[in-house]
Amino acid sequence: MSRALPKYNKRRVGLIGGAAAVALSGAVIAGSALAGESSDDNGTNARTLAGPGTISCPDVAPRLPAVPASAQAEVDRNLGQLDTQIAEADQRLADTVGQGGPNFVQNAILGPLEDKRVAAINRIATAIGRTAERPAGLDSLAACTLDAEGAAGTGEGAGGDGGEAAVPPAEDAGQGADQDGAGQEGGNDAGDAGVGTISCPAVAPRLPAVPASAQAEVDRNLGQLDTQIAEANQRLADTVGQGGPNFVQNAILGPLEDKRVAAINRIATAIGRTAERPAGLDSLAACTFTK
Repeated sequence: MSRALPKYNKRRVGLIGGAAAVALSGAVIAGSALAGESSDDNGTNARTLAGPGTISCPDVAPRLPAVPASAQAEVDRNLGQLDTQIAEADQRLADTVGQGGPNFVQNAILGPLEDKRVAAINRIATAIGRTAERPAGLDSLAACTLDAEGAAGTGEGAGGDGGEAAVPPAEDAGQGADQDGAGQEGGNDAGDAGVGTISCPAVAPRLPAVPASAQAEVDRNLGQLDTQIAEANQRLADTVGQGGPNFVQNAILGPLEDKRVAAINRIATAIGRTAERPAGLDSLAACTFTK
């Protein structure tokens, strides 16, 4: 009997062999594609999970003079707040990696952190100044920097003093208010744009008689209160649609309150140098957002 396969058997074997070769080639191609995709994913994950960097701030405690016993508790409490503020800023840095524009880190993290530090440092200086000489120059320790891993430019270029260089002056924004109004008239442009307005309690009407020696400093800080509101309203307009449900509170109203606390504290301190220091002005620091 012939050992040769019948014709139809030869044809069937050829077809089966060809199909197997095609299937094997397909498997190799698919495997290569998956491997490449996996490699791309790993690269993406490596980029996404890369450290966003850390925030570094000058140490305040070593720059303090001898702290009176009566001020020690308040000083320690505010030094603790400075540490907490840095930790919170680092956490926000990690939580918002990749968000916002080129100045996001400066405007939404470093700037607000500096404002908080100014307020805490001012409270430390005020506590010491009640029973000893008030330390000067501590405000220079408020600004912090971002030590980023390959992304140092993320928050740079917006101004080293809290990022305010990125915000137009109050007169350019058309939102300035007179001192007696303390910002109540601010935010008309933002309101016209449909993004809402920020309103703050008036400070000037709540002040006692201002000594002549303090008038210039008081006026200067009342002007700063107006500028702060105008800048906050401008930031409100510039960031509309950004962030989550608490964005306005965390990135605009909170930092604005910290700035107002610092300015109001300076006003009270200026008056208190030659007259009775006004009490209760801190209650005017918080502002509200009206849509």
